[in-house]
Amino acid sequence: MNLKSRLFQSDPQQDRIYYENSEAVQLLSETLLKHLPRLYYKPIVIICIGTDRSTGDCLGPLIGSAIKKEIAHFHVYGTLKDPVHAVNLEETLEMIKEKHNNPFIIAIDACLGRLKSVGYIQVDKGSIKPGAGVNKDLPAVGDMHITGIVNISGYMEFLVLQNTRLHLVMSMADIISHGIISAEKAYVEKRVEVRSKWLDSQDSVIN
Repeated sequence: MNLKSRLFQSDPQQDRIYYENSEAVQLLSETLLKHLPRLYYKPIVIICIGTDRSTGDCLGPLIGSAIKKEIAHFHVYGTLKDPVHAVNLEETLEMIKEKHNNPFIIAIDACLGRLKSVGYIQVDKGSIKPGAGVNKDLPAVGDMHITGIVNISGYMEFLVLQNTRLHLVMSMADIISHGIISAEKAYVEKRVEVRSKWLDSQDSVIN
């Protein structure tokens, strides 16, 4: 769980998509593709941060569970069954570092912000600082991040998280999940195309 005010001051032009926008899935997919690395051999790791013990903080695990069933090329950590949260985040990051060679990491987390920002999904380059919304000191995560603003910040954040509407969280999780699934498909197709062109060029050199 993050605080919007602490995350996005450096780039006021970050991509923002409202969850009730009829084109939200397509916009999110296109935005993700814009930020993903052009080095198509790099492994893509998605870390969905949060816990199923809090309505407001279950956005990440909901997304992790949904996309883990549907995508085959991106690596997913953090589901409802095996969440990534404050207790095991550092351990998970170490495991990812050992298992994947120089991965590009997408961090996903719920976020608290201003009232008029609730319901917005934000995508930007750079890391997030999990736990900022509930005063926990955790390592920064991600080469890029996706956050969903699920409720307002400013006072007794822990209780705010516990009283966040599940409908909002599930709606945002559904949009983000479908956006990621769509983006992965397009990204893998591009990866295959680039590899095919490279192989053709090697054949031309040999012949």
